[in-house]
Amino acid sequence: MGETIGAAQEKLVFLKEKIGYAVGDTASCLYWQTFSMFLMIFYTDTFGISPAVVGTMFLLSRFWDAAIDPVMGVIADRTETKYGKFRPWILWGIVPFTVSGIVLFITPDFGETGKIIYAYVTYTVVMMVYTMVNVPYGALLGVISPHSDERTQLASYRFIGAFTGNIIVQGTLLYLVKYFGNGNDRIGYPLAMTVFAVAAGALFFFTFASTKERVKPPRERSSIGRDIKDLLKNRPWLVLCSMGLMTLIYVSIKNGAMLYYFKYYVGNQEAAAPFMVTGTVFSILGALSTPYFVRLIGSKKTTFIVFTLVSAASMVAFYFAGPQDFVLMYATQIIGSIPGAAMFPLIWSMYADTADYGEWKFGRRATGLVFSAATFSQKMGWAVGGALAGFVLTMIGFVANIAQDEATLSGIRHMMSTIPAAVAMLVIALSLFYNLNAKLERQIGRELQARKGAAS
Repeated sequence: MGETIGAAQEKLVFLKEKIGYAVGDTASCLYWQTFSMFLMIFYTDTFGISPAVVGTMFLLSRFWDAAIDPVMGVIADRTETKYGKFRPWILWGIVPFTVSGIVLFITPDFGETGKIIYAYVTYTVVMMVYTMVNVPYGALLGVISPHSDERTQLASYRFIGAFTGNIIVQGTLLYLVKYFGNGNDRIGYPLAMTVFAVAAGALFFFTFASTKERVKPPRERSSIGRDIKDLLKNRPWLVLCSMGLMTLIYVSIKNGAMLYYFKYYVGNQEAAAPFMVTGTVFSILGALSTPYFVRLIGSKKTTFIVFTLVSAASMVAFYFAGPQDFVLMYATQIIGSIPGAAMFPLIWSMYADTADYGEWKFGRRATGLVFSAATFSQKMGWAVGGALAGFVLTMIGFVANIAQDEATLSGIRHMMSTIPAAVAMLVIALSLFYNLNAKLERQIGRELQARKGAAS
């Protein structure tokens, strides 16, 4: 009974703040989901450049974007304002975030070379601005509460917010493009994106206004070199980064192929909207159930392995769906979406645990660097996965806006199923090297609290 009361007294984060933190990922996903699911087909079928060029651009631009994530984390860690370290960057980034997202989808009347240059510049800029906002937003999870269980709850709320953003994009973007463009996608895309951009700006302001930074780093002499050195000795963080990279590779390959699958294999691109929304609805259930599954299974690591295995099996089954076999398509989508979604709040909660581990092990805390470098690894996975999607489309003979032959259609089906499933199995292999467990997490939490109590 005493332990229960003590735990209740330690509660720091209440519903309003959980929602405030969550809607920040709704804002992020209005962009991220648009880029993940629609940007490839926008560039090939509307903007008018080849999938190989798009794949190369994704690889180079996303690599640069990923490379500046740790820089942004270092800057955020050293930011000192009355609002904290991370929240001010969310506020400062709202206007450039909004404007750059709209400009990205404008199709200029240039030749092929001019279009490629425009695409490179606008895409690189929008991703840099995204980093400016999203790295501090991700790091905010590590300083809202010092308690691992509370951070797991926050991560679940965050990804409910993310999946809400996904639903909005998946369920409305194609229809908004059609409505605003009246058949002209070159007009429809930027106007639809204006709606998303303004909404994202408002949501980010609410995140800034409704959250607090409670975890203060220990007072020590600032040293970027020491922070990086400690990070590279943080084994659980290194393993998680590898897992995150490979996870985003297989998710990006599948997402990059989805609209092509429905447009060219199923024969109805708009049928992708309810399919994606169905998956996201069940993804919300997965995000909500993450703390329950962790308690049931008893270990974040084991829970992650189980989730990944079920997700991989569902993707393999998807390959056997025919063009009109919607029962199998939807069944595998539903079965795979719950564990597939639950993995993400789980892994971000695990990143917060690795920040605790670093402070416990080395006596220093660099939350922004931990999360920004983690985002770096995931963006590298996104870069490689997005590039692979473009390269595979070229290899299988894809040509935009014509009927595809059987070999091309088979390749698109593999991109939706067996290829990402194979990469998921590599993620499981990597997760075996993660060495934090529930017992050690509790020990770290107790000892850090004791150190801070002694210091005060």
